[in-house]
Parts: sequence; structure tokens; C-alpha cells
Amino acid sequence: MKILLISSFFIWSSLSFSQHDKAFVIYNAKGKVVKYKELKSKSLAGNVLLFGEYHDNPIVHWLQLELTRDAFDQHGNNLMLGFEMFEQDQQAILNRYLQGAFPEKNLKDSLRLWPNYETDYAPLIEFAKTNNIPCIADNIQRKYASLMFKKGRSAFDTISPSILNQMADPYFNLDTSLSQYSALRKMASHMPAGGGFMLESQAFKDATMAKFILANMQATTFFMHYNGAYHSDFYQGIMWYLLQARSDLRITTISTVTQADINSLDNEHLGRADFIICVPENMTKTH
Repeated sequence: MKILLISSFFIWSSLSFSQHDKAFVIYNAKGKVVKYKELKSKSLAGNVLLFGEYHDNPIVHWLQLELTRDAFDQHGNNLMLGFEMFEQDQQAILNRYLQGAFPEKNLKDSLRLWPNYETDYAPLIEFAKTNNIPCIADNIQRKYASLMFKKGRSAFDTISPSILNQMADPYFNLDTSLSQYSALRKMASHMPAGGGFMLESQAFKDATMAKFILANMQATTFFMHYNGAYHSDFYQGIMWYLLQARSDLRITTISTVTQADINSLDNEHLGRADFIICVPENMTKTH
């Protein structure tokens, strides 16, 4: 009896510990557990990788840096990085910093950095700077995304051509049947004034990021892009706009989700991306 109790205790301990001994699990689109080695091999095999993140998740930012290192080992000078976190009008200043024109301590005075820049994006930028990897500031200026949200497309009819060059055509195609956009429209309908032009504002960002990914890619480029997961989940958002322009692109997507129990992927996340990084929902956040 004593032996049975001891054996039962160790079995119980092992099962209990298994719920807490992992910081993340990687799944494929079908919900099968895969190793980082498979994620790396398949993610780095195409032309474009859209790495969808939770902006405050430390595990994902660490994996982004690790995969970027691996991408550089594989693609070398053909590697190019793109960031939702930098707006298009910041490109010239970002280039100057990467070229060593001014020290890192002056970066905050020169660019509109996200509050979690130092912990989450500086490692990527510094790696790029050390290895001469081009970085593309491909998001639309926040004030113009806000203008679209408040007033819609017609508000851009009087914007100067030089500013319009920093964004997608304000009369970009918009497929409202896409599930991500449909969900946004439903959400907006419950907001004051119907949420304004919330859907158009979101799609404007997606279309702009796609525009500058394409504008900077060369025939041999491997383009690694960091964006909020919603911008590429379910093969939509940025990816949809990329494929509208270049159906020949081979694009891999990664997404991020959090769950109370990460030992199996919840059904709602199946098909969210080619690879899904599942992190405990009580994981420490960076901000």
C-alpha cells in the first residue's frame, strides 16, 4: 500500500508539473505540436515571412530574435527586415541610425519609438545594425491612420502627393468578406457612431505595409516582417494585399496565442497561421 501511494504521488507530481514546465509550445496549422527546427526550416524557405506577435509577449520577442539570427545565417545579405513598429516617414532617420550616424542614446529623440522598444525591438535593430541588414519602416503614420478612422477615404483627396507616397493608395481595394475584417466591422457596429471607419483604418495599415514590403524586395530577397498577429492571422491582412499584387510569392505566417493550458491548441486557433506559438496566458508581459 505504501509503495502504491508513493508511486501514485510521483505520477501525480509528474502530471501536475507538466502543466507548468513549458514556456511555450509551437503548433502547426492543424494543431500538431512541432519542433522549432521544423518552424525554422519551413519559415525560411520562401520569399516572405510574416511573424505575427503579441506586442507585450517576451517569449515571442525572444523567438523573433532567434529566428532572425537563423535567417541571417541562411540568407546572409539577401535578408531584409520590415517593421510595423516604424512608420514610413521615419525611414531616412532609421537608415542613418543603422549606418552609425548617431548613437543609440539619441534614438528616442530622433524617432517615435514604441514604449517597449528597448526590451522588444532594440535587439532586432541592433542585430541588423551589426550585420548591415536593411530595415524597412513600412507602417503608415499613426495620424493618417487616425484620419482614415475619423473621416474615411475622402479626407485624403487634399493630401499632398509627397505624403501620399508614404502610404497605400487611400482608395485601396477592401474585401469586407474576409473573416478578420468582417469581425472588425461587427465590433465597430457596437461602438459609438458605428466605430467610424475602423475597418478602413485597419486595412489601410495592412495595405501600406504590403506596399512597402513589395517596394523594397529584390528578386533574391528574403523578407522577414514583424507585425501584430491580427495583421496576418488566417492568411489575411498584409498577406492578402501581398498576394493581390504578387501571386507568385511564397509566404509563411507565424502567429501568437495565449491559453490557460498550452498542452493542446484550442479549436479557435486552428488554421490561424502556418505556425502558432502558444504561450501561457499568465506569462509575464514586457509592458
